[in-house]
Amino acid sequence: MSIFQHIGMQGSDLPASGKFYDAVLEPLGIERKYADDDMVVYGNWDFWVEKQSDGDGFRQSHIAFVAPNKQAVDAFQAAAEAQGAEVLHSAKEWPEYVENPETDTYYAAFVRDPDGNNIEAAYVTG
Repeated sequence: MSIFQHIGMQGSDLPASGKFYDAVLEPLGIERKYADDDMVVYGNWDFWVEKQSDGDGFRQSHIAFVAPNKQAVDAFQAAAEAQGAEVLHSAKEWPEYVENPETDTYYAAFVRDPDGNNIEAAYVTG
């Protein structure tokens, strides 16, 4: 079960954000639901990027999307790289993020979206 109801962010270049998120969310099974000139929406209005309309300067956000398996994390990273995204941390096991690394798994990749946000795909068990 997700711990958030929904997340909305602003993007400085909405077409670039839509292209990026279309590519990296597809391997995770998350599809675009709606788009217009002001926003791009994914899932059941779970996540969206809207045209930047307020705020001064950049404040990095970090969002971790659920991946159904390790292969989806790898595909997420490959899709991000194909979009020219900076890879912050390549896909790997992160034993420090689980209570029992001998039985639990935290496999994740971290990339930058077009606005510089830290976007993660994580496969977690345990």
